[in-house]
Amino acid sequence: MRNFVFGILTGFLFLALTVVIFAVALVRLASRPVSVPNNAVLVVRLTGDVPERPGVTPPVPIPFIGGAQSATVRDYWDLFRKAAADKRVRAMVVQPDGLASGWGKLYELRSGIEKFRASGKPVYAWLRSPNTRDYYVASAADRIYMAPEGALDLKGMRFEMTYIRGGLDKLGVDVIIEHAGKYKDAPEAYTRTGPSQPSLEMTNSLLDGLFGQLTETIARARNKTPEEIRSIIDQGPFLAGQAQGAGLVDELKYEDEVFEAMHKRLGIAKPPHIAAADYMKVTPDSAGIAARSRIAFVAASGSIVQSASDDLFGDGLGFISASEMRPLLKQIREDRGIKGVILRIDSPGGDSFASDQIWHDVRLLAKQKPVVVSMSDSAASGGYYIAMCGGPVVAYPGTFTGSIGVFYGKANLRGLYNKLGITKEIISRGRFADIDSNYAPLTPAGREKLASIVQETYQTFLQRVADGRNMEVAQVEPVAQGRVWLGSQARENGLVDELGGIDAAVELVKEKAKIARSEQVRLIGYPARKSFLEWLTRRSSEPAGDILGKLRSISTAQWLRGSYFYLTPYILEVK
Repeated sequence: MRNFVFGILTGFLFLALTVVIFAVALVRLASRPVSVPNNAVLVVRLTGDVPERPGVTPPVPIPFIGGAQSATVRDYWDLFRKAAADKRVRAMVVQPDGLASGWGKLYELRSGIEKFRASGKPVYAWLRSPNTRDYYVASAADRIYMAPEGALDLKGMRFEMTYIRGGLDKLGVDVIIEHAGKYKDAPEAYTRTGPSQPSLEMTNSLLDGLFGQLTETIARARNKTPEEIRSIIDQGPFLAGQAQGAGLVDELKYEDEVFEAMHKRLGIAKPPHIAAADYMKVTPDSAGIAARSRIAFVAASGSIVQSASDDLFGDGLGFISASEMRPLLKQIREDRGIKGVILRIDSPGGDSFASDQIWHDVRLLAKQKPVVVSMSDSAASGGYYIAMCGGPVVAYPGTFTGSIGVFYGKANLRGLYNKLGITKEIISRGRFADIDSNYAPLTPAGREKLASIVQETYQTFLQRVADGRNMEVAQVEPVAQGRVWLGSQARENGLVDELGGIDAAVELVKEKAKIARSEQVRLIGYPARKSFLEWLTRRSSEPAGDILGKLRSISTAQWLRGSYFYLTPYILEVK
């Protein structure tokens, strides 16, 4: 028996040692420097949602795990900048396929392609069966090719809003809301069976703005008028031949034929290809970019929470955790080698108290170093709150921002408990001890108490915005009320300073940090990407008993216990 147990233990130890050796070998293999051949064609395949915050990607694909998007928006910004300056790179073929990012990130990707193209190097786009987002990005290329048997799903835009009040009524669940701002009835999905008039007004305004930006961009790219593009879109979706006939694509070719066309354009029989994932490992120096000054690029991405445990692979992509952000901002504040900071926000908001804690630390950072805010797909409600550090704010034309408001929400499950035959007995001391109980309705006095807290929290938000934007509260109030704005609309209302992306933020940081405009800078990403070995040996920074750690966005846990939110009215997804 002893020999059997000893054999089992020896086998497990041998297996563990083999895994560690294999992992180390893979990491070393993945970290080997990349050699860029002369006359290279850069091949950029874009798919899924491009994240802001770096996660952990295995050195090689692993079944059910490998293949996830690992390159960030900052990685692509750096890629296009290096490739434009690198004399070894002669051209680029971009292949968008199933992009799912918001319109801020898509604008950034498209701008990067345009910047590469402005260097005088040709860009071809090849589309298999593209969606609207794929086509929007591809329209920045010199020529657009499409698979002969593909289909272009370009037919306009829509918002879909789901309301579950009727279902909750059948279950005996009552969601209790107190909110400040007529557009801030955030949980309408839980309290109504359809949109309110303010919600319809806001949604139509957002949709009109986004659709206008889409048609104008495509019109410029295809040498047509916006009216012509609107008329064409009304005929969509398109088969490949129909898309070509409408002037949306230039030629129908298979992938190998597109590369043959590029080779002919370059006058080279078989130029070498290099994948974007490999070229990202190329240093700026070897690409001909000498960068001296270091700028911190802080990716604040996800719902704002007090704390959150690491996800699988420790990426934590879904949260902006105050417990993580605060020491990170302190680290940057004390690093003398950092000349300035770009706070990159992609968040619909979240916990109001966590938002205030992060805001405080961003303000402390802004007193030590120049800080510029760069808004991504969304920087609304709590995401907008933490941007109010007093520094310049840059947004994309299609960024969802604003939503200056607050609400309290909790669920009363007494009706559901009754249906299930479950009863509770509440014994309390204190007038409002049961105000957040999921078994007790709100009394008139309790609702009045909550309303007063919500209103006071809202006034704090208004004051934060007024201070951050050098405005009076009376000037902020008309554009607040919980209303979501597009970046272009927010610019007109004084809520952001400039329209643009990372390039615009870099120029503002250089100006504030007194760095010469002609000088190249290096963006240092925070939080840093974890290596595969770091993930293997990681220890969670959260207590093992913190079961709610992963549920701190708008989650069941928060609704059940009652919470105060700086959060957008709903998660806006454009289809």
